[in-house]
Order: sequence, then C-alpha cells, then structure tokens
Amino acid sequence: MPRGSRRLLSAAAPVSALAVLASVGLSAGPAVAVPASGSLAPTTVTEVADDLGSRFTLAVLPDTQFYSRYAQSNFEPDYGTNPFATQTAWLAEHADELNIPFVTHLGDVVDRVGVENEWRTADAAMRTLEDAALPYSVLAGNHDVLNSRDDLYDTAYDLANEPFLRWFGPGRAASQVTDGGTDPTGMNQYQVFEAEGQEFLVLALSWRASDATLAWANEVVDAHPTTPTILTSHDIINADAPAGATSRNGERLWDALIAHNDQIFLTLNGHYHGAAVTERTNDAGHAVTQILMDYQMAYEGGNGYLGLFEFDLSNDVIDVETVSPWVVSKPTETLTSYDDPVLDGDTQQFSIPIDFSERFGGFNPGFGPGDGQWPSLSDRAVEILTDGFEGVPGSTDVLPGSAEDYVEVDGTLAHWRMTGETGTLAEGEVVEDVAGDSDLHRAAIAESGSPTAQVEDVAVVDATYPYSSSGQAVCFADSSKVTDRYSYLTTDADAPVNDADLSSGYTIETFVQMDTSWTADDNAWSKALVRSGNRSQIPGMPWSRWDYTASPTALGISNLREFQWTEVGQDATKGDRTNWSGEIMVDTWSHVALVNDPATAETTMYVNGAPVLRTALDTVGASFNPGMPWIVGADWVDDAATNGWNGCVGETRIVDRPLDRDEWLTARPDLAGLEVTELPEQPVPADVTEVELGGLGTPRATVTATAGTHEPLTTTVAEDGTWTLTVPASSIDAEGTLVSVVQGFGERVSDPVEVTLTRAGEPGGDVKFSVDAQVRQLGSRPYLAVRVHNEDDVALDVTVETDHGSRTFDGVAPGANAYHAFAVRDGAPGEVTVTATAVQDGETVTDRSVVTVEQAG
Repeated sequence: MPRGSRRLLSAAAPVSALAVLASVGLSAGPAVAVPASGSLAPTTVTEVADDLGSRFTLAVLPDTQFYSRYAQSNFEPDYGTNPFATQTAWLAEHADELNIPFVTHLGDVVDRVGVENEWRTADAAMRTLEDAALPYSVLAGNHDVLNSRDDLYDTAYDLANEPFLRWFGPGRAASQVTDGGTDPTGMNQYQVFEAEGQEFLVLALSWRASDATLAWANEVVDAHPTTPTILTSHDIINADAPAGATSRNGERLWDALIAHNDQIFLTLNGHYHGAAVTERTNDAGHAVTQILMDYQMAYEGGNGYLGLFEFDLSNDVIDVETVSPWVVSKPTETLTSYDDPVLDGDTQQFSIPIDFSERFGGFNPGFGPGDGQWPSLSDRAVEILTDGFEGVPGSTDVLPGSAEDYVEVDGTLAHWRMTGETGTLAEGEVVEDVAGDSDLHRAAIAESGSPTAQVEDVAVVDATYPYSSSGQAVCFADSSKVTDRYSYLTTDADAPVNDADLSSGYTIETFVQMDTSWTADDNAWSKALVRSGNRSQIPGMPWSRWDYTASPTALGISNLREFQWTEVGQDATKGDRTNWSGEIMVDTWSHVALVNDPATAETTMYVNGAPVLRTALDTVGASFNPGMPWIVGADWVDDAATNGWNGCVGETRIVDRPLDRDEWLTARPDLAGLEVTELPEQPVPADVTEVELGGLGTPRATVTATAGTHEPLTTTVAEDGTWTLTVPASSIDAEGTLVSVVQGFGERVSDPVEVTLTRAGEPGGDVKFSVDAQVRQLGSRPYLAVRVHNEDDVALDVTVETDHGSRTFDGVAPGANAYHAFAVRDGAPGEVTVTATAVQDGETVTDRSVVTVEQAG
C-alpha cells in the first residue's frame, strides 16, 4: 500500500471478517476469514497529513520461540546472528528516533522450557533492551512453563523450579524503571511507562492466570484509576474461533477483568498462528480493541516480524505497522521472495481511530496530547528499514510450456507423472513411471484395508502446482481416519524402486494440496508419500515413543497443518529425524522438495522453493525394509495402510542424489544451446527436390524451422541432443530464403537461429511464364487443374507442387503449356507452387510463382 494511504479500521462498519495472516510456513499468504462479532472492517482512506504532533511508538514482540530454539543450530551458523537478537538491537538503536518508551513481549519466549540454551538466547536478546535503558514487559506463554495443561493455573505451578522465574522473575522485572510490581507467584507483572506527558499501564499476565492472579490484576487496575491500560497475555483472541474470535481463556479474562475495567482499552496476544483484529464493547459502552499477532509459523519461524504501534495523540489514531529488521539485515544472496521488510495485509498495516480524550474521559478527564513535535513515526520506521534495501528478489520460476517441459536428471529412480485421461482412477489402473519400471497402480479396495472406501474416491484431475509441467494430479476424496476411509496408489511388489539405495543422499519431490474439507479430527497426521515398512524391524533402530512401528520414510501433515518429513537415516542406530514446515493452508498447492546431502549430513525441506527452518541434522541416506512398496495417498503403520491423504498429489520423483534447484521439477530445460551445424550445398542444385538441416538442441525439445512464408516444419531433438529436418527445395528461391529455426516446449521457445539458403540460378533471373489454376468438377469429384504457359523464348523445366501432389515437366517449349489435373481428396485446394528453370545466355536461372486457389462455388 502506498505510504500516503492506510487502512482505517472502523467499528461503525458492518460486521465482517478481517484477513488473518495465512501463514504457509513461508509468507503472509492468502487471506482467511476470521469470524468476529463486531469485527473492525478495513477501509482505505487518505492518511492524516504528515504534520508534527504528539506521538510515540509502542513496540510489540510476538512469539520468539523458534528464534530461541534454532539460534545456535540454524540462524547463527547461517547468518552470524538470530532474529530475536536483531529485533531488540534494532529497537534499542532506534528508540530515540522513533520515540519508543516501552516494549512488550507476548510470550512463548522459548520453545522448549527445559533447554538452557534457548533461555540463554532469550536472555541475551532482552538484555540488549536493558543495556539501552529501554523498558519492557515479558510474560510466560505455554512453551515457557513446565506444565501448560489448560486446567492448571499459575498458583499450582512448581514455582521453585519454573525456568521463567529464574530468567525473568520479579528481581529482573524490578530492575525496570517502569516496574510497578509482580503478583505473589512472580509470573505476572505490571509496568507503568510515561509517554508524551501521559502515563500508560501495561498489565502482563502469564499462561493461565488463576483466580487469585485475576484478583491481583483487578487490584492493580483499581490502584491506577486514571491510567489507560494495555492488557498483554499469551491467549486472548484467536484466528478462527466463533463468538467474536475470543478464545475460551480470553472469554474468562473478559468476564473477570476486561469488561468492567474501563481503563483497559487495548489487548495484545500471541499463541494463535496468524494475525487478527477485533473489537468488543465493555460494560461502560466503550470499545476495547483486541489484537492477535503471532508469526511463528511463517517463513523462518516468524522472519523477525514485530509490531510498531504509533500512538498519535494529536490526531486521535493508532497506526500499526508490522516490520522486520531481520529481513533487511540478511545478506542479499540469502533473500527469498518471502522476505518482505514491511507487511501490508489488512491485519498487518492499519489504523485504529480512537478519540483519546473521549475514550479516556470517564476515568481521566484531563487526558490529552503532550508537547512533543514528532513527524509520522510509522513512516519514519519504514524509511529506516527500507533505506538501502534493494528489494525482494523476483521469482526466477518459469511456467512450463508443455507437459514435457521439465529437466531430466541422472539418478532418477522413479518419476510418476499424470498426463493422460482425467476422471475416476479405477482399481488396478496405472500411473506411469516415465523414468523406469516402477509404475504405481491403485490398490484394490478389498486389499486396501479400508472398509468404507469407494471407487470414485480417487480421480485424475487437470490441476496442480503451476510450475509442475505434468499439469495433472491424483486426488483422494473424503479420506477420514474417523470413518476409516482411504485409498492409495502403490508400486508393485517387484518394482526396482522398492529396494533403491539412497546411501549417497537423495532428492524427493512432490506437489501436494489439502482439500477444503480437511480437518484435524479427520486428517491430522495423514500422509501423502510413504516408503512403507516398519522401522522397528530395521536392525539397530532404537525404541522411540512416537512412530516406532511407522514406515521408515514418510511425508505427511500434522494436526497444526505443518508438513512433516520423518525418516530413519542410513545409520538406523541414530533413530529418526524430522523436518517441519510452517503452517500450510488448505486448497493451496505446494511444491515440496526433500534434499539429503551427505556433505552436510542434513536433510532440508523446501516448500515452494524456500528452505524451512526446522532442518533434520546428522542424517545421511535412508534405511528401508527390503521389498516394501512406495505408496501415495495414505500412511502405513503397524504393517497396514491407514489415515489417507484428503486432497491431491501431483507428479512425484525420487532421485538417488542431492539436486540443485536448477534440476528440480520446477526448473526448465535450457533452450539457449540451439545450433544449426549441418547445411545443404549452396546453392541448392535446381534438380534437388529436398534438403536436410541438422544441428544440436535440448533433448525432447521440438525444433521448428520456417522457410520464408511456407508452413513450419518440426522435429524432436533426440536424447543425444541432435536433430534433423527435411526441407523441400521448392521453399528455397534463387534470391535467398531466410530459414528461422527455434526449439522449445509448447509456448516456451528459444531465440531463433537464422540461416539463408539459396537455390541454383542467378538471383534475380527473369523467367517468363504464367499460371492458371482452378477447381473443376468432373462428375462428383473435384480436380485442381493447373496450366503453366511458357512465355519465354527458351524451353523451361517446370515443377508444379500442390497440397494434392506434384508433377515435373521437362523442356516445355516456348509458347507451349504444361498441364495437369490433381484430384482434390479432401479439404481446400490450397496453394500451387510453380518453379520454372531456364538456361539464358549460358546461365541457369530459376523463378517461382505461388498461387492461392479458392474453393469453387
């Protein structure tokens, strides 16, 4: 959105849903509806003029758990720092320029509460704020407590052993100049900060505040009767719940704390994956704006996004920006198309109109703007971030021109492609392995183990990820673990790929989509692609709590809609390894590439070209159970099929080595190598009727040669990269004919290579003849009658070529005719090409005439 305009959120608008960050593990993605009673409806309006005024910025840090978890294993080895550290460093550096008096953290500081290094990462990041004397509040999310059970409240915690209290307990809170105090558990705190001559209270409640804690919170608010209050907690509103998008815990907070305390005008929370904005009316009849902000399931665990809330006290508005200092700190060569420094979705960049004096007048009649003279702080923040940022790299993906427009690679063990008829895939029907002898076929329902599967549950459709050249997919309808309904495709028992050796690494690619009917109850932990078997039977495999009797390798989807790749490496004694994506949206196609590289001993999952954060480490190759098939469309656990994929699976390929991106199925064959290396004798002798062109090209590409205005000629480049075309000599004239040669796949073609061919005879020769061609009817049959009259002084050799045959006449005398009637077998009579050759003054000259004949009648 241009900086001169902004979405204005108005509670007076009709009730409607706002967009939510549809985190696909990669980007802000498509919008998803959020049911919200009294939701704020976005409208684009002209932004308040950029005048000077009383303004300050509240900074908000949403869930940082994956930054803490993967700082040492992923971020710091790759980048030298981590997003959490970059966020706080940027806030500290620009606190004065952006007039930031306070920072609030929304919980889930770490991902695994018992891992010391995660707390150390968080400690270092937050200490940066302390070193800069920038006050903050912090609270515990469900990942920050030892027991996050829903029915266990903070007064029942094992407080003596809670890591949160060790790292961010009352003593640390008291070191803040804004500290107001903590509750008896030490898990909850409040801070009072001053900005633009006014005080604001931030109440930070940790995971599952007890009744006693809520009583304490009410006492805090009561003790500050004139102070506008911002409530922060980890769980208040969510992204998809009914009844105003308020979660069950949020409803409890509303009833026990928010509704009757008019000072609380804004709530902020994380926990739920995405972003949402809604509004409720409290007991005093005033609006309470409630905001969810959590990007942990986006690219790189949140990609460093934080919230900047600009309070414009002079113009009665709160301007919200979602920005990432992390994105702009990355080296240019590491950037992907998902690296936007500023998000501009409906719930990432918007304005909240609020008449501060009216909203706060009931408890603070004297509230008003301060004396500050600040320009737009939101605009300034964006300027700081984008100054020198060269922009997100454009996509290098190229749409396929045809079904054959993909890169063939050495080491391909199987490549299953759907390129044929659409419709129901019958039991036993085959999906071809175009690379070898490991075809898939649909398993018979009677043998599948599903008591509820139907024949029509599996179909081939014309739909897939746009960069898959196959253009088709197999879809599995109505799969449900609740009803035990599933179907699947399987390789034959003797398929070579069943015993494929992947000890030198691998690349496994597929294209998948979840159906809109997908639910966690029916489809969580279902699988799209499985190398079936039982990992417990692999020698050396240690016992594990999860998946011990599952297949050795599988790609599926979790209850949180994360792609999960689980594998047992070549060394089974190390146990299994797992990759996890971010959240994946239903009805959205994804290209998934799984690359195991022995050089790094890592398996990296790429979703739509971007590497996921949670990489499998210390793993090479893949163990397997000999003779067990690969299956598509269902899981295989406890030696039986189960839990079918509810959605579609496109072409799938298995390669026995790690591939670079330019070898993936989303890459296109290089068309730049077209050469014409074989040309006919020049000039082409007059008595030659056809010549050959030859050269080098891209295997499987179509070579098209166009000589002048004649119909194009085509051939296919052989697997050895050579091609040959036969060109009629009649298409070449004495003055020279430009032949344009291209290669390509469908609509995607190379730049032309041009050659000029000439035919024997002095260019520019003047052979005198006339042509009369017309369709005549003889009985019920049409004939094309062609008469060539020699108007020259010497005899002519004449060749007549038509769509219905050709005829040559030697030595047609001056004044004589050459005549022939060609039977018109089908179609229009078309063109007649007459070539006449004569010897004039000892030189052979040739002329040609082309006549288009119209259909009689």
